[in-house]
Amino acid sequence: MNDQPRRRPAKPHRRPKKDPVRFLAFEALRAVDERDAYANLVLPPLLKKARAKGDFDGRDAALATELVYGTLRRQGTYDAIVAVCIDRPLREVDPPVLDVLNMGVHQLLGTRIPTHAAVSASVELARVVLGEGRAKFVNAVLRKVTAHDLDGWVEKVAPPYDQDAEDHLAVVHSHPRWIVSALWDALGGGRAGIEDLLEADNERPEVTLVARPGRSTTEELVKALGEDNSLPGRWSPYAVRMAEGGEPGALDAVRESRAGVQDEGSQLVAAALAAAPVEGRDTRWLDGCAGPGGKAALLAALAAERGATLLAAEKQPHRARLVERALAGNPGPYQVITADGTRPPWLPGTFDRILMDVPCSGLGALRRRPESRWRRRAEDLEAFAPLQRGLLREALKAVRVGGVVGYATCSPHLAETRVVVEDVLKGRGGEPVEAEWIDARPLMPGVSALGEGPDVQLWPHLHGTDAMYLALLRRTG
Repeated sequence: MNDQPRRRPAKPHRRPKKDPVRFLAFEALRAVDERDAYANLVLPPLLKKARAKGDFDGRDAALATELVYGTLRRQGTYDAIVAVCIDRPLREVDPPVLDVLNMGVHQLLGTRIPTHAAVSASVELARVVLGEGRAKFVNAVLRKVTAHDLDGWVEKVAPPYDQDAEDHLAVVHSHPRWIVSALWDALGGGRAGIEDLLEADNERPEVTLVARPGRSTTEELVKALGEDNSLPGRWSPYAVRMAEGGEPGALDAVRESRAGVQDEGSQLVAAALAAAPVEGRDTRWLDGCAGPGGKAALLAALAAERGATLLAAEKQPHRARLVERALAGNPGPYQVITADGTRPPWLPGTFDRILMDVPCSGLGALRRRPESRWRRRAEDLEAFAPLQRGLLREALKAVRVGGVVGYATCSPHLAETRVVVEDVLKGRGGEPVEAEWIDARPLMPGVSALGEGPDVQLWPHLHGTDAMYLALLRRTG
């Protein structure tokens, strides 16, 4: 007789179940981290492929989008929370594990997903993409996270404001400390303004369309969208906001390049340059850094209404092709070329109006590209500085006496905005240029809170736009 105790039969191995929504969100986060990709470029094709396979409906796409963008926007806060829930330095956690953890933390603290569902779905995702061992680690960490809500965690991990204001704001609002400092310097004022700005950076931006004059109208866009899914622009006469999201590419006017997706701040910059007074001739316009083509398309339409010609120049060939696509079908004369604005192929004094929307840190578009805040470093601005000054200096040579140059950048950082303009006008790093400021504020009629001028800085929390900067200069000699 066998007295050995009977062994219980082993539990059958359960294959982890793949959740298509969270798996797609994880794929997007890995692409952002591994390839330095941008979520707004990676996510749409992934969603399109999922819809084509029948895996997704509209609610699934909305959840995947929220998981990706919410995780990226709040990464700094979530990293600080995870750091106190683990027994090792955060840098020793493999990036894929941290992506799963932060996405789980976002579901727990940043959405209305029930706690048990957020934890179980995250652990199941970890089993699929990380393996059973690391899934247990994810489970243990997320269960610790459930001990507090977001406010409770922030109070626990952020230093008090009165001890270290910038670090407090950095943790609470999920921005690197150096960016908090730079934005605060540019904005000025006290605590309320900077907190409003940082909060605005973490909000999902509206989709704004532009009706290109002479090619489309706001009435056409409203009719195509439906009155329930459309709002008038806040400031631009060419803008229509999509109230409930949707797919802009489904609109005939967008497919035919008669309209496009364009932030209202960018529309205002192009319209202000077009409205600036010039002395004498007004037939030759230049967009000197035209890619990817949004401002060039609006300028081309405005130029066509006046019988003017636009030359759109872009240094990068693939971006020049995007400009060609944006301008396709424009009724007026235009030309797109591949050219470097710091070594221009055109002669001095050729143009009447020039827009130079220079490459920059992109700190003004953190709502749209939240991953940028984690990639940029303060020293990056030093690399942009010579290029920005060189482009503005060459633009002022390329415009004729009495003509106007618009220096624009999607950054509020003082080192990329007013400092660049003042350095060029005073001849720092090159020969001084004879030019005078034009007050840009009257050229944005109806827009409030434009400061003391003569240049203009737009803000997400004040204007609902990207933080676009514009200085207008008239060549005097």
